[in-house]
Amino acid sequence: MSSELFSPLHLRSGQVLKNRIAKAAMEENMAGDGQLPDEQLFTLYRKWAAGGTGLLITGNVMVHAEALTGPAGVVLDEHAPLGPFAEWAEAGRSGGGAIWMQINHPGRQVASDMPGVVWGPSDIGVSLGRHSSRFGRPTAMTAQQIDATVTRYAVTAHRAEKAGFDGVEIHAAHGYLLSQFLSPLVNKRTDHWGGSLENRARMLLDIVRAVRAAVSPSFAVAVKLNSADFQRGGFDAEDARQVIEMLEPLGVDLVELSGGSYESPAMTGRSTDSRTQAREAYFLDLAEDLVTTSPIPLMLTGGITRRGTAQKVLDSGVAVIGMGTALAVTPDLPDRWRGGREADRRMRPVKWSDKALASAASMAQVRHQMRRLARDSSPRPGTHPALALVAEQRRQRTALRRYRAWLAQPRSAA
Repeated sequence: MSSELFSPLHLRSGQVLKNRIAKAAMEENMAGDGQLPDEQLFTLYRKWAAGGTGLLITGNVMVHAEALTGPAGVVLDEHAPLGPFAEWAEAGRSGGGAIWMQINHPGRQVASDMPGVVWGPSDIGVSLGRHSSRFGRPTAMTAQQIDATVTRYAVTAHRAEKAGFDGVEIHAAHGYLLSQFLSPLVNKRTDHWGGSLENRARMLLDIVRAVRAAVSPSFAVAVKLNSADFQRGGFDAEDARQVIEMLEPLGVDLVELSGGSYESPAMTGRSTDSRTQAREAYFLDLAEDLVTTSPIPLMLTGGITRRGTAQKVLDSGVAVIGMGTALAVTPDLPDRWRGGREADRRMRPVKWSDKALASAASMAQVRHQMRRLARDSSPRPGTHPALALVAEQRRQRTALRRYRAWLAQPRSAA
């Protein structure tokens, strides 16, 4: 049975989303001093909140201060002050919708010039051909490190609720740590975290249990999961179906389906697998199979820009439409759809032959738009991707110096 885009969605926790449109997580890499959210992020989220979405999901908030996806990542751990996070939550809720915090650990997807740790289920590094040296060489996690990481997720979720967020989304997609544990290509362990799918899913399931125990029943808990890794022999749609079934008894409100990793960036429309093409609703074919058996409401993200496509996705049985790039370019797109209008501009995909470089440039383009919104300027989707990438690299170098200095300072519990 299809649902209308602007109908409410009642979740298992009792939370009600005012419509079926979500701003999916996009990694902002816009932390201020102390790896904390500041006025840039507050302005950006007020802009999105005013645009009519029923749900805003933040970009990566890191659970481990020594393991960041980028040097300007936001960190919420036991030491972080809650004041800036409370202001972020207030900004996100200012339009009457909900705001969830995406919480994450990068695992092995950490740049080689970053301080801190590079962990994975096994010591298998990121394989990107001539770009492989951009990433650090991981060490296989010990049982104690796995247990400590489970606790970190629970601490971050508990503190997100205290700060005023409505829920968390546990990131288990895009090749980050939990996705690495799920992948038979990366997880070569022979203990009870490796081998069978049940073992490979153990860390994710332990984290969901720990998070659900650390927050109130009315606080939403979601999981972002790859519908497939888009790599031969990797995590696939049948694996995703089984993991969703494993999550159902644990009190999960929503599962967001995406796909790919740094090695196969299907989330940007570019993968090493022919099943996904650069088109709207990249993962709809796989979602249509999963939705028939899923006991949990599904959210689909990947390339949706038009109301007709969004409604087609809903008609397939998917419960929530997730958009990222489209809202970075047109932050009031939901209100436009409600008024019968479409976006008047779109960001063209980067079609460079080097897929790793194209993916980095695509992300730089999106961050360029977000930074403009954070300055109360209009997006400029026509910016050349090479210029956006060079500017992003300069900012990252500055942020890296600041992060190194911050990480070297002693911190006390907040």
